[in-house]
Amino acid sequence: MAWNESGGGDKDPWGNRGEQGPPDLDEAIRKLQGQLSGLFGGGKGSTGGGGRGISAGTISLLLIVLAGLYVFSGVYQVDEQERGVVFRFGKLMDEEVTPGLHWNPPLIDQVQLVNVTQVQSHSHQASMLTEDENIVDISLTVQWVIASAADYLINVRDPKKSLDQATESALRHVAGSATMDQVITDGREAIAIEVQERLRSYLKTYGTGIDITKVNIDRSAPPVQVQDAFNDVQKAKEDQQKFINQATAYSQQIVPEARGKAQRQLEEAQAYRDRVIARSEGEAERFEKLLNEYSLAKRVTRDRLYIDALENVFKNASKVMVDVEGGNNMMYLPLDKLTQQSGSNASNVDITNLRREMEQLRRDVGSSRSSSNNRTRSN
Repeated sequence: MAWNESGGGDKDPWGNRGEQGPPDLDEAIRKLQGQLSGLFGGGKGSTGGGGRGISAGTISLLLIVLAGLYVFSGVYQVDEQERGVVFRFGKLMDEEVTPGLHWNPPLIDQVQLVNVTQVQSHSHQASMLTEDENIVDISLTVQWVIASAADYLINVRDPKKSLDQATESALRHVAGSATMDQVITDGREAIAIEVQERLRSYLKTYGTGIDITKVNIDRSAPPVQVQDAFNDVQKAKEDQQKFINQATAYSQQIVPEARGKAQRQLEEAQAYRDRVIARSEGEAERFEKLLNEYSLAKRVTRDRLYIDALENVFKNASKVMVDVEGGNNMMYLPLDKLTQQSGSNASNVDITNLRREMEQLRRDVGSSRSSSNNRTRSN
């Protein structure tokens, strides 16, 4: 039941008064002063109604102490590796607080300190689908620092979560554009660099205030379920490379030899051509000179040519059969016997004796031919 309802009795909170009305404000102030005076040990004095009050010196001292506490609570220090971000009534101030001793009014400004030099690490592991439709397990470590303390605190609600999601996106994009061999073997360094550049671009676009310093791929391998099959494939590739190296070494050995032989044959053919041309030119020149001599002495030149031709022919023959015209006798000239008498080597045959024999043979042939003609006439 409310105090002012009928039947509620005398329940006036301002005291039992004879008349209804608002409370006495002066009396309330006097009661408050009395309580404060008793709390701080103030002197007694009459204030119109005879109550206790607080002296002016006590109030001044109290105000000075409160002001000192307020000023002292606003002093703070920013370390060398930190930057301060000031919020005034929740609104961001324009400049970041540099290292040193600073003061900001408490309850008005709020300062948050952020370490901008500490290198922090973020580990990420995931299974990726490569360009050649293979699955690989990749684990990497992202090293990062805070480049802008204000952006780190304001632009993104959870910068570390954004970093994790951006890492996942950059890694999937790069791994999906590469083959399995590139991700696992010789392309790991290039993939790490590309992930770093792409991740840095993502975080800059988001305005997270994070700068990526290094991306290291700790492990990249096929899933455990297919590890044995992958090892067999790698062994086959190593054998393939070994055979290719052997074939390359053989080709590097045999090709220069073949080229050398081909070059030698070309040079021999060139020399043979030059020799034949020179001999032909010499024969032509000799024939021209011989023609001049033949025009001066035809018989002598003709006999000389005949003898030289026989000499060239008999030089390579061991036996010569001579058929006498008009007769039944055939002459046999044992050149091999003559050669053996002169020496064992055919190249050492005495040319003078051979010519003498040829002249004698010619005279015999001529005499045989004359006698045959005489017999024919007599008949």
